[in-house]
Amino acid sequence: MGKIKIAVLAGGWSREREISIMSGNAAYKALDKKKYDVTMYDPKNKLRELMAQKENIDLAFNLLHGKYGEDGCMQGMLDILGIPFVGSGVLSSAMTVNKKVTKDIYRNEGMRVAPDIIVTKGEDFSVEEIITRIGNQTVVKPLDEGSSVGMSLCGNREELAAGIETAFECGHKIMIEQLIVGQEVTCCVLGNIKLDTLPIIEIVPKEQYRFFDYEAKYTPGATEEICPAQLAEKTQGIVIEYAKKAHQALGCSVWSRTDMIVKNKNVYLLETNTVPGMTENSLFPLAARTAGISFSELLDRLIALSFEKER
Repeated sequence: MGKIKIAVLAGGWSREREISIMSGNAAYKALDKKKYDVTMYDPKNKLRELMAQKENIDLAFNLLHGKYGEDGCMQGMLDILGIPFVGSGVLSSAMTVNKKVTKDIYRNEGMRVAPDIIVTKGEDFSVEEIITRIGNQTVVKPLDEGSSVGMSLCGNREELAAGIETAFECGHKIMIEQLIVGQEVTCCVLGNIKLDTLPIIEIVPKEQYRFFDYEAKYTPGATEEICPAQLAEKTQGIVIEYAKKAHQALGCSVWSRTDMIVKNKNVYLLETNTVPGMTENSLFPLAARTAGISFSELLDRLIALSFEKER
């Protein structure tokens, strides 16, 4: 039997391009070349080449973060080309990248989320009314960006107004959430029908960061990542249950990572990622290492689950 032909997709068009390239390079390096014939493609400048090689690709390992890579666009194109790929399909990818749709599904499944308001660019809104409805401490986010791009933590009227302006630079719809202060944790899920979870991680940014922003995520040493997280047994059970429930409710395949806040024994869901980061500093590889799974073994498992999904 010959080697499996893997196309690693990284780079792309989004604001997370740099991180995507780092994820792709890390995966390319770790994939066992005795098992796999691996080629890197940056669709931003090698899309025609990818399409031309469709008959020579057994599986695409999609590590395109953000728009046009994580939102169903690339998944749809790969479906049209007949190339199987790692991760969730078009519908699931499109739903999870939209924070409102994701939270509506969480709510429908009976899971706890922070109160929020959606604001559309060009439509009238009142900063005072927003504060009256959800409080003075808020988080402002673009509706469909990842890696905390365009996100602001706000503690008063002026910060909220500035945060709204910053978020609108990334899109025409934004979400303003009530700030929930607690332990930030994340739980990684592996599987299609039968689901497994990796050890929970607690995320503690250093004091100079107000929250787990883009810099805190990707600067080595900027954040303490405690794995396994120090949580009460009952709370651990809720976090694991929510991660699996989110994976299933959103129709995710192969892998996902769901971020949450734990406050006073209550667990609040934040978002679910269908193309988690795979850099040396990323959370999914850390959780796998804690479970005794090497990076190379993790990639093997994701590939096996992707072929299982296709069957």
